[in-house]
Amino acid sequence: MNGIISDEMSTDTSGNIISVCRFSSPFVQERLYGALTSDIVGDRFPIPALEILDTLEGVFEAERLNLTALLQRYRDYLLRLKAKGLNPWKDQPRRADLNYREVCLHTTEAVGHFHLYAWLQNTVGHKCIVSPEFPTGNGKVDIHLKCGQLEGIIEVKSFTNASAIENNVAQAARYAQQLNKDSVTIALFVPSDDENVQKQLFREQVVSNVTVTVVPIGWMG
Repeated sequence: MNGIISDEMSTDTSGNIISVCRFSSPFVQERLYGALTSDIVGDRFPIPALEILDTLEGVFEAERLNLTALLQRYRDYLLRLKAKGLNPWKDQPRRADLNYREVCLHTTEAVGHFHLYAWLQNTVGHKCIVSPEFPTGNGKVDIHLKCGQLEGIIEVKSFTNASAIENNVAQAARYAQQLNKDSVTIALFVPSDDENVQKQLFREQVVSNVTVTVVPIGWMG
């Protein structure tokens, strides 16, 4: 295909080696991701992405981006949608197990991922470069934020089971090390709106000198 697509070996969530077909150009990947985001989310949100008086205080700290504080605002946005009877996942089909084993960025499985990306563009896009990255091509997507001298990584994951979180944390730490970063945040989409469940899934730990923070995000169809 004249270099448009390439074959790549990767590892699935069970540790099996798999062959993945992906677009070889990062430019094409990002354009497709942007187009799919527009198709799924649309060009405007039904309510403001941030509270009217929110100045994003606490997000842009002196030496780092506080991505936990930023993602908390996304969680609050979803709660405000719910309070108004609005559901961003409505009429968006997806597999029940929210898993990524078979295809790259299949829209029926990645609605939440596209929605988060669109929300970030809406809330911090005026101050930051928000760009998706596809380090493995097997459905895994990370969102990189560059806000002047401040940079951050959000690794987007879908919950499979509680025991898999430790593996997710270890993978995120290795990825951050490869990029010479000392922190990474996992946005973990969880198929539950139970606040107690989400509190128990939240964690922050240091792995190989990398601070990994897991921020659960509840979503229900």
